Amino acid sequence: MDLKQLEHFVAAAEEQHFTRAARKMNIVQSGLSASIRALEQEMGAPLFVRTTRRVELTVAGRVLYEKALQIIAGVREARRAVAAINGLERGSLSIGTCASLNAFFDLPLLLGEFHALHPDVEIRLCHSTAAKLMDKVKDGSIDLAFLPLYEKSREIVSMPIASDRLIVVHPLGHPLEGRESVSLHSLAAETFVDFQLDQGTRRIVDRAFAAINVSRKTALEVGDVQVLLDLVARGFGIALVPYTFAMARAAISTTPKIGITALKKPAIRWELVAAFSGRAGAAQSRNPAVAAFTAVLERVRTDGLFS
Repeated sequence: MDLKQLEHFVAAAEEQHFTRAARKMNIVQSGLSASIRALEQEMGAPLFVRTTRRVELTVAGRVLYEKALQIIAGVREARRAVAAINGLERGSLSIGTCASLNAFFDLPLLLGEFHALHPDVEIRLCHSTAAKLMDKVKDGSIDLAFLPLYEKSREIVSMPIASDRLIVVHPLGHPLEGRESVSLHSLAAETFVDFQLDQGTRRIVDRAFAAINVSRKTALEVGDVQVLLDLVARGFGIALVPYTFAMARAAISTTPKIGITALKKPAIRWELVAAFSGRAGAAQSRNPAVAAFTAVLERVRTDGLFS
């Protein structure tokens, strides 16, 4: 049984005449008759009593007619619902983000721009660590995430948002104070204040030390960059953080001061991206709201509206 057979059957039932029903469905009469015969064979019962002047529904035909109307109406409603989502008249968009990214871009501004264009799309927002967000993007739990990119993956498509370099932050009066730059090797004996293991910046730093086969000591692990910088300022250790975070902290006169020292080349790059699932285009085709959101993201980025 297919939808066309049901539509042919309903037309014949309502017109009570195969010729008029065929004309209504814009097919030849023989085609409509064949379609209804096939439906009768599949149902295992005659659906019409045929006479030379008209056709009438059998008892089985009347039962099927009521069900057919429901099926056809359901299919039409499903088509309208899909069309509405494709036209972004409805739908949802789930977004994940890490903490402390406001130094690089204005998420409320971005969400506001999207909402102004598509007010009927429901936006869901969650905060988590980079590793957890990456897993959620991969398994489809969320549509898109803003995170520091710590690994390349064929399952993830990324759109660059910002790029930075990692620098050393240390307490005032530390032996590193006054030095213009230091090598990563020279930090092996230092005590570190670090981000938690599932955060993107921590994974970037761990991989940089692993690449030069150097181990290090971590005294404290935290989830927030401001807490990390406070602990560094209070003498608990040094840390590697994006330059933008360190400069934003240095501009605040009311917080404990920190020292800043650059890393010698090669620099450790820190990239903030918008990550979504699948090869390019896959996520957009799965949820049209993703394509619409990334279009807004690209425009806002091009217009220089990020912080």
